[in-house]
Amino acid sequence: MKKIFFTASVLLLTLQGFSQGSTDYAAGLKFNLNEDGSKFMRVIAWNQIWMRSSEMNPGTMIGGEATSTATDIGNRRLRFLAYAQVSKRYMILTHFGINNQTFINGGAAGTSGTGGYGAGKKPGLFFHDAWNEYAVVLPEKDKKFSFTLGAGLHYYMGLSRLTMASTLNFLTIDAPIFNWPLIENSDQFARQVGLFAKGKYGKLEYRLSYNKPYATNLTPTNTTNASNAVAVDNSGMTKWSKAGYFEYQFLDQEANVLPFKVGSYLGTKKVFNIGAGFYTAPDATKTSVNSTINKHDIKLFSADVFLDMPIGKKENKMAVTGYSVLYDYDFGPNYLRNVGIMNIGSVDPNFTGSRAIAGAGNAQPTIGSGNIWYTQAGILLPNKEAKPKVRIQPFGAVTYKNFDALTQSSTQFDVGSNFFIDGHHAKITAQYSTRPVYTSLTNRSGSLGDFVVQLQIYL
Repeated sequence: MKKIFFTASVLLLTLQGFSQGSTDYAAGLKFNLNEDGSKFMRVIAWNQIWMRSSEMNPGTMIGGEATSTATDIGNRRLRFLAYAQVSKRYMILTHFGINNQTFINGGAAGTSGTGGYGAGKKPGLFFHDAWNEYAVVLPEKDKKFSFTLGAGLHYYMGLSRLTMASTLNFLTIDAPIFNWPLIENSDQFARQVGLFAKGKYGKLEYRLSYNKPYATNLTPTNTTNASNAVAVDNSGMTKWSKAGYFEYQFLDQEANVLPFKVGSYLGTKKVFNIGAGFYTAPDATKTSVNSTINKHDIKLFSADVFLDMPIGKKENKMAVTGYSVLYDYDFGPNYLRNVGIMNIGSVDPNFTGSRAIAGAGNAQPTIGSGNIWYTQAGILLPNKEAKPKVRIQPFGAVTYKNFDALTQSSTQFDVGSNFFIDGHHAKITAQYSTRPVYTSLTNRSGSLGDFVVQLQIYL
């Protein structure tokens, strides 16, 4: 923990040096393909480096050694996105990169041990997005209505605003993960391949998609009592999924060119939206009762509200940001999935105490049949300087989870602050988070914590 706090202090002390760069990002890395700029290509590149001090779940070892705490540094995201507006109606987009590379895992397939392809080394680049789209009805043709069709590996996954969040401008250090309920099971890093439609009708924005989920094949555990059956991801001959999100934008209208929803505008817009969404997939999970296989639909729903606007005197440049979402998840009976971001822990076979049912490292019950309520809020503190060296935005978040598989619900917290050097383009974020620890389906033994410092740069 001392090492992380020391590193964070050094970074914060160097803010003055970094702030000498330009704060005027303008259009970014944009290349015009004709004289008037109506045809262009834009490139976005970013990285997010995490430094962490974490309390490990009971029964954890790292590198073959038992431990209850750990510090590390890793690559949360290293990404490159490019899209080209070939004509007024036609656009193509590609997005690739890596995620979650640590000193011990996250490397290319098969990397382990020592050497050139040792543990955690040389992760493979892969496509996050790759789609084409065509504007059937352009916004300028009819001010009230626009309509675009597209196809490919895409992020128009419906459900909630946070399900389609941009990773460049989170209010907190990251997403809570349960906003991507299919993550790396029946999707490819929160994406599926399919068809999508998007557009606006007045202040109503809509997004719909029809997709072919990636196949899953986990084997359900057989039980003789139906009430004890546990659904697992097993889609067999996968059937098509449907997703949608509808959002009414009361104040300023948000851009709909790309799917990525902004987490915090830092007072540059006045936004108040309410939204609702869904995701359904037939026969996507299975249970086994008395050796009889039963299929279950995935049915996910949400409702959310987002607020971001300047407050107080204009010269103070203050702003408030808030977001709240309620998820109603049904993956089948007692479905429960444990997730740990950049989890560096593994199971200690010699541990004799009460283990966490989530597993080793920083894993926790994250996604499951039941309900999740998540709320975050932050405030951009006043600064009257024309070009401030740093802007500060404290924030907090609370999560309430009530999963069918667990007899006890849980509440967890995040608290931290953003330190903006040049808006979201160059920022440092520090956050402390708690997570619940269950030693059985009927016993929540307490909480553990993680302290993370992130350095983000994007162009």
